[in-house]
Amino acid sequence: MEDNAKPSGTDVPTLADVAVAAGVSTATVSRCLNSPDRVTQKTLKIVMDAVDRLGYSPNYSARALAAGRTNTIGAIIPTMENAIFARGIQAFQEELQQNGCTLLVASSSYRQDLEEEQIKTLTVRGADALLLIGYQRDPKVYEFLAKRKIPAVLTWVSDPDSDHLSVGFNNRQAMKSLAELVLENGHKVMGCITAETSANDRARDRVSGIKDAMKEAGLDPSELLVEETHYSIENGDVAFRKLMAARPRPTAVMCGNDVLAVGALRAASALKLEIPGDVSITGFDDIELASVAPVPLTTVHVPHRRMGQFAAQALMAALNGNAPDNIELPTSICFRETLGKAPAPNKR
Repeated sequence: MEDNAKPSGTDVPTLADVAVAAGVSTATVSRCLNSPDRVTQKTLKIVMDAVDRLGYSPNYSARALAAGRTNTIGAIIPTMENAIFARGIQAFQEELQQNGCTLLVASSSYRQDLEEEQIKTLTVRGADALLLIGYQRDPKVYEFLAKRKIPAVLTWVSDPDSDHLSVGFNNRQAMKSLAELVLENGHKVMGCITAETSANDRARDRVSGIKDAMKEAGLDPSELLVEETHYSIENGDVAFRKLMAARPRPTAVMCGNDVLAVGALRAASALKLEIPGDVSITGFDDIELASVAPVPLTTVHVPHRRMGQFAAQALMAALNGNAPDNIELPTSICFRETLGKAPAPNKR
């Protein structure tokens, strides 16, 4: 065993152990770990060699207690089962890392009760701030966060009239823009596959966007054929088959996200329907799946990475005592191969 090395065993090495092993003071070890630019390269190497040799890890709990911050940020997303939130959360984490923060992620499975439990758990465990998806939750949750002075940024949504900090986009307007394009292609009998709208404000706004476009085009929004289901390719397949059994049959099916739309494409292929000759299908999000689908998917492009980056910046500003502004990001339409002209009546 090397001189000054800590004997093997169950004891956790301390800052003092590193100081003894390196032959320096504990203050010098602290400077090497926290302000390496304030020590010579020779001293830094000696100390860091001792750190590596002993397997020393700084006591972040004690440091957090002294600083009043843990530099840990929580994010609660509705699901990890598909890539809907992946790019945004990746960019969020990258920006946090540049600011010396660590990300903890939880999934609520689209359950408000579970999300509330996770919010409380993350804050009790020391999360300095939270990223949440959407506005819809019990007002008591916002009161809980306010009392504890925990900043929260709401993402994947934007409402200029809301008092809550948000970095996202207007779901209703984004889907309305796509619906207008569908209507311009002559479609009058419309179908929609969506998540359950009662507890999902993003899904509800997207359905409302379709109805807004139908109303402005002189169609009756109540005639929109809607199938509500959980987000998955399998459920998109099942919902599409139900819509195709309706009479009159929809000539266009607008899906609440790309995952459902790919399920609809799978069902269309099984039913021997040509896309878009017999029926058009659209998605929402523009995740990677949309461009590699059997028929490349016309969809709404969401600026996921910019949203994640700006959300992290907003939280860091809030934690530093500033008052960040809400940010509404533009969406755009990716026109690919699944949207075409409405088929002639004799083809329906």
